[in-house]
Amino acid sequence: MGSAQACRIVGVHPRTGRDWRYGRPEGRKKRPRLRALDAPAVAVRQGGPRPIEVRGDSRYLGEDERIHIADRLREKATVRAIAAELDRSPSTISREIRRNRHPGNGQYRPHAAHARARARRPRLKGGKIAANPRLRETIQGWLGLKWSPEQITRSLRLHFPDEPEMHVSHETIYQALYVQGRGELRRELAKALRTGRTLRKPQRRPDQRIPRFIAPMVMISDRPAEVEDRAVPGHWEGDLIIGKNNNSAIGTLVERTTRYVMLVHLPGNRDTMTVRDALVDTMGTLPAHLRGSLTWDQGAEMGRHDEFSMATGMPVYFCDPSSPWQRGSNENTNGLLRQYFPKGTDLSRHNREYLDAVAAELNGRPRKTLGWETPAERLSKLLTTAA
Repeated sequence: MGSAQACRIVGVHPRTGRDWRYGRPEGRKKRPRLRALDAPAVAVRQGGPRPIEVRGDSRYLGEDERIHIADRLREKATVRAIAAELDRSPSTISREIRRNRHPGNGQYRPHAAHARARARRPRLKGGKIAANPRLRETIQGWLGLKWSPEQITRSLRLHFPDEPEMHVSHETIYQALYVQGRGELRRELAKALRTGRTLRKPQRRPDQRIPRFIAPMVMISDRPAEVEDRAVPGHWEGDLIIGKNNNSAIGTLVERTTRYVMLVHLPGNRDTMTVRDALVDTMGTLPAHLRGSLTWDQGAEMGRHDEFSMATGMPVYFCDPSSPWQRGSNENTNGLLRQYFPKGTDLSRHNREYLDAVAAELNGRPRKTLGWETPAERLSKLLTTAA
């Protein structure tokens, strides 16, 4: 509609409507001219910078932010300047202007832009259960017989094999019962579930988590910066490679600066005491200045990490769950070792002498990351310098 018609509907003078649409020069302060006494007075921008509402965690631009964009575009401000003022990414502002400006004259009108953005935003679609009364009645009947959602899901596929509109997952049924605002199933039916809960309970709660080990872990985020940048030698990464049927294992240790490899013999099993004693014996062969720290994953074999630290003086830092890249050197070395110890083989048949021979062969191999020096040569230089 045109400006005059819009102003009549809102109840303001056409000149005020133009001010609201295109903005007002700085310093001009004027109250809106209302056409009727009963028309609601709408707040307009006064002179000076307009306060912008805090957007919180919203990922979408608000109407006040779009008004600010329009004002600053009229003042010939750059996209980056506008983004900095709104604490947004420049690409967000650029995309907003490109998508929501007037398709005819290319002008950016904030209220029209806000309406366009809201119209494009996806609307929540109704659930499958709500859209199919027959399906809803069937599910409600079986819930009344105290069937579980999984039993209902399987029965629907058996009773209606050629009707996909009658097939739903058990999670869909749970959401229809528990998610507020959907109203697809009667809320009182939730009491028919075996748990009897009317609200869904998370499987894990932060205040109820059981610690991984008895002794508290020190995470990799608390590891000193000198370990991270590999500037100081003596900091190690460790892990186990597992053999056939998880019945055998070999410990692997890699020094972060030189990539020097040491293999830990684990005869018999890999329980916490065996791993602790084997690591203590292996680290005991090193000089004190090469016993800096050890970084390990959260495997159960390190349950006695505090006892290892007391025996060697080496703190143990633990990686985050499912984050093998935090021990990149060790993971790379484990891949190289699989050439000697293929997956699916029994690792317990290898004695300590063979492990030492494999480690020596790896340590004598030139490495690109070391400028084509070998780990043994790089470690020898460090030992000579220290001496």
